[in-house]
Amino acid sequence: MKTKLALICAACVVPQIALSQTASQRLNDYPTSARADYVFGCMAANGQTREMLDRCSCSIDEIASILTYDQYLEAETVLSMRRVGGERMSFFRSAAMAESMVADLRRAQAEAEIICF
Repeated sequence: MKTKLALICAACVVPQIALSQTASQRLNDYPTSARADYVFGCMAANGQTREMLDRCSCSIDEIASILTYDQYLEAETVLSMRRVGGERMSFFRSAAMAESMVADLRRAQAEAEIICF
């Protein structure tokens, strides 16, 4: 009886450990250079103070907790391509998939702004 109970408890703990590792891996899948680039841009827009360093760092951490780095990179790419002129780039301005990517990023940024600013 004790052996069965121990096996059941172990079966419950292992998925939680795996889940927490997945969540922490997702939080840390942003390269340092991407985080630094975001913080530099945020500080350039909001002020070069220690307070803004903390707030901007908080912001990218919150975004990283919501979006994977691949999702973040895709949305940033779409936004970058929208700045380029020309007929070929109109896809990035009008495609539903591109809109969805950008909307997800905007929601993550809004949530980060509420929490950090």
